[in-house]
Amino acid sequence: MKKQLLALQEYLAQNDLDIAYISNPNDINYFTGFYSDPVERILALLVFPDKDPFLFAPQLEVGSAKEAGWDKDVFGYLDHEDPFALMANHIKDVNGIPNNWGIEKDDLPVQKLEAIKQQFPKAQFPTNLSRYMENAKLIKTDSEIEELKAAGAEADYAFTVAFNAIKEGRTEQEVVAEINYAMMKKGVMHMSFDTIVQAGANAANPHGGPEKNPIKKDELVLFDLGTVHNGYISDASRTVAFGKPDEKSLDIYKVDLEAQYAAMDAAKPGITAAKLDKVARDIITKAGYGEYFIHRLGHGMGMSEHEFPSIMEGNDMVLKPGMCFSIEPGIYIPNVAGVRIEDCVYITEDGCEPFTHTSKELKYID
Repeated sequence: MKKQLLALQEYLAQNDLDIAYISNPNDINYFTGFYSDPVERILALLVFPDKDPFLFAPQLEVGSAKEAGWDKDVFGYLDHEDPFALMANHIKDVNGIPNNWGIEKDDLPVQKLEAIKQQFPKAQFPTNLSRYMENAKLIKTDSEIEELKAAGAEADYAFTVAFNAIKEGRTEQEVVAEINYAMMKKGVMHMSFDTIVQAGANAANPHGGPEKNPIKKDELVLFDLGTVHNGYISDASRTVAFGKPDEKSLDIYKVDLEAQYAAMDAAKPGITAAKLDKVARDIITKAGYGEYFIHRLGHGMGMSEHEFPSIMEGNDMVLKPGMCFSIEPGIYIPNVAGVRIEDCVYITEDGCEPFTHTSKELKYID
């Protein structure tokens, strides 16, 4: 059994929990090597302190779970059947009637929790396993870092495609289509999130997306993209100049780049997440753009693009080797321009190393 599962079983025993109900698809993948988004169906990993775990899945996923390398039981159900009644029978067969449950409270919908309660009326749910999972995945292993490096290399290739796709009159959405198509031709079938291309003033909306507006000469173009490699993701941003942007846009870029470089240099064991955020934020604030840096410096990453921890003010977590997160200062001035420069990194014994290596010096595209 994977050491991750053995550690969870030990945690259950130490905390007097009879069962763990793992419902987050990324966490199921973490423990089993099998990933599927069940949408409205039920996919769960059931783990016990001293019995073998089992997967419960739609019948159409049973074969895929076994092919992924899961060597314990997989119980399936058909669409017309009551999944929680069937699951309850399998739980009782394996471990009797569990009373104390650990569940992922950040992930489990109320409707599904109520369905569990209907099958086990005396069940108690004292433990939020979402916090356990955050800490379990916090320090990446050497093999996980290798997967993240491979995903980073794919993102670097995507940037090459992206920069070559910029043409006057081509829309942001058309550039996105070219990037995604090129990645699929390369065998990368899944991006880690919807690819973002934003030009000019549209880039000042940090949670916006590509639109149908044509890209114009003499403005900045922001790219934010990532891929999925064997379950692990990449996430990176670059901003380039199409033509010759105005001095204000160029100054924004210069300041943001300085902040990103400074944070990369400061990221090492012993610094807190809050202090690292402050390194970048102080540079942007001193330059007069503090009010336009409106998000945290970074977020954890691994099997999903937003994991624990947050690199932000108020988080006094001390960074340690093996932690992986983004460093992505941004400056967004409405109706003017937006700049974000981002690498995801892993903490080493004496600093940090990025997963992406595309140059951050301002690239001019004619």
